Amino acid sequence: MIESYRDLDALGLAELIRNGETTALEVLECAMAAAQARNGDINAVTAFFEDAARQRAVQSFPQTPLAGVPFLVKDLVYIEGIPCTYGSRLYAENVPDHDATIVQRARQAGLVIFGKTNTPEFGLNVATEPALFGPTRNPWNTDHVPGGSSGGAGAAVADGWLPAAHATDGGGSIRIPAACCGLVGLKPSRGRNPQGPDVGEGWSGMSAGHVVSRSVRDSAAFLDAFHGPAPGDPYAAPHFEGSYLERHHEPLKRLKIAVDLNALTGQEVHRECITAVEQAAALCESHGHTVAEGSPEFDREQYAMATSILVAGNITLNVNNRLKALGRELRDNDIEPHTRMMWELGGALSAEDYAKALQVIHQTGRATARFHQDWDLMLTPVLLSPPVPVGWLDTVNYDPAVFNERFVRFWGFTNLQNATGQPAISVPLHWSADGLPVGVQFVSAYGDELTLLKLARELEAAQPWFDRVPG
Repeated sequence: MIESYRDLDALGLAELIRNGETTALEVLECAMAAAQARNGDINAVTAFFEDAARQRAVQSFPQTPLAGVPFLVKDLVYIEGIPCTYGSRLYAENVPDHDATIVQRARQAGLVIFGKTNTPEFGLNVATEPALFGPTRNPWNTDHVPGGSSGGAGAAVADGWLPAAHATDGGGSIRIPAACCGLVGLKPSRGRNPQGPDVGEGWSGMSAGHVVSRSVRDSAAFLDAFHGPAPGDPYAAPHFEGSYLERHHEPLKRLKIAVDLNALTGQEVHRECITAVEQAAALCESHGHTVAEGSPEFDREQYAMATSILVAGNITLNVNNRLKALGRELRDNDIEPHTRMMWELGGALSAEDYAKALQVIHQTGRATARFHQDWDLMLTPVLLSPPVPVGWLDTVNYDPAVFNERFVRFWGFTNLQNATGQPAISVPLHWSADGLPVGVQFVSAYGDELTLLKLARELEAAQPWFDRVPG
């Protein structure tokens, strides 16, 4: 057993393997032992495949910065021969015959995949409590949520099972678990990391895939491993020259940062989240950045309706595709009540509704692009409150009025960037009086992940968080 396993990030583990100080198999055994010991309490991993991982760990690796590092993949993404359930009973027996493109790139980078992480059904919730697998819990306090929809990934990394794990983000699902679990969570620009081969874009371009990690440099290294268009992709993010890992150490110009505390849902922001932003703003000012209030202008009511239409349409397609493959109608217990509501909404929409929704989010993207002509970055809370209790956002014992009222009091800052395609990052700069992580979000112009990584590295050096772990 490597005594320093938890003290190393992915790049640090890979360096030990590369230098012959340990082996990929030994590192894998550390990861699997940690996961197996704690998964009963945390419920972050829904499927282990240790034998296949051990076989991979003893094979030769490419000469890459992450070679030999253990990895987990969210249960929304295809791995050949492994069930991809989408956290849903409807898809419980769905076994793909191929890898997703991002899984292919993970293998090409030399990562050793040993399991899949829990997600709410179809990634629809900001807590991770699917009926199929049960709730994932936050290692900082197991009575609270780790966020969603990449809650399994966030909990596993926060609890020290591995230094980084795959995550996806259709409305904040990388940044929210990062904020709840004290991690770094970068949502890349639309088209930066591939979505194929089964779809050209996830959730009509609103979804992106990357990782949650404990260090900024790991996030940069994984972006190097994943980014770039695949053959047949409908579009790609602006071309990036060089290596994010190498270039995020370059000097950072002094930035003009807009602070926005206006939640998209119009709800009040918890004092802890305001404090987190105020402290982050002061830290940025201490490094010479200019910080002032500022907020992009767009029609928030139309925007909210448009994003709901696009998500509902995609959920309806996913459910109907599975029913067609099974050759039957929807049954009562196939999907959760919240998902059924979205399925019914999607089925009632017209082609005109869908086309209009796309126009609205494109107009919103143009509005934020104009905003970033004056501002380098935007600083916001990630969530409207610290992590809520497990069961507070229940999609199984579902009362729509209660769920919706609670949802908008917790979530309300992250999905704008999904609609506009901008990159955004959550960094762990604050903990509540109760000891729960409270992340803050920085947003940059479309295509500019590098500035986010540079600033995150600067903040990480000024106020380190890597050694702050759950008790």
